[in-house]
Amino acid sequence: MRTLHLNIPDSVEMSDYDFSMMIASKLYEEKKLSLGQAAKMVGITKRTFIELLGKYGVSIFSSSVTDLQSDIENA
Repeated sequence: MRTLHLNIPDSVEMSDYDFSMMIASKLYEEKKLSLGQAAKMVGITKRTFIELLGKYGVSIFSSSVTDLQSDIENA
């Protein structure tokens, strides 16, 4: 696993957790990370990650039947 260090201006009022969730949810949405990988990146369970996705503007539901089948198989 890689570690990335970002210099975020103090004027941006977001917690490290929110930044992690924002990045992980976007990577999940773009299919760069699996659900499990994204949850692990943030340090939470898959279930919790699923429950929080909507807060970050990401739907758990895919428009692809193949993606849905893959998610079910990897659950």
